[in-house]
Amino acid sequence: MADPETLKRLLPGDRGADTAAMLRVDQAGEYGAARIYAGQLAVMGNRHPDSTEIARMRAQEQHHLDVFNRMVVERGVRPTALAPFWHVAGYALGAATALMGPRAAMACTAAIETEIDRHYAEQAEALGDSDPELKARIEEFAEEEREHRDTAIAHGAEQAPAYPLLSAAIRAGCRAAIAISKRV
Repeated sequence: MADPETLKRLLPGDRGADTAAMLRVDQAGEYGAARIYAGQLAVMGNRHPDSTEIARMRAQEQHHLDVFNRMVVERGVRPTALAPFWHVAGYALGAATALMGPRAAMACTAAIETEIDRHYAEQAEALGDSDPELKARIEEFAEEEREHRDTAIAHGAEQAPAYPLLSAAIRAGCRAAIAISKRV
């Protein structure tokens, strides 16, 4: 529920931020991210020079997922019904990009994290002061997601074969996943 100050700014018929949908999509997104990294590591193994960075990013995504899992339970939010799909799709995307090469794997990370940064910024703005706990987590995690994007670029993401096309396709898929997971 929105705080009294937020309610004063709302017009009749306006709704406050839909925190249940935010938590549902954020939990699904962090789950998908952990699965992407799992797929990449399954292909690249632990001996590739980029594997250490990918494993570090995966651990951070797992922490984000653990936090959102806790918040979903505490707040009684229904998780997305698409978790089995994201389980397979995330892993497949990670494995496919890793099979294309380490730069394509990093291009995947750069594309996803670009969209997640935009998504988290929109959520933080929509929340305003209505849910300080959720907003603080979103802002904290957004900083780490931007760091993942910057790491991916530093590791050659933009030198991946057909980078503009690969990035655009992954970003479009990410936007679609966000839209679907809010509702389903």
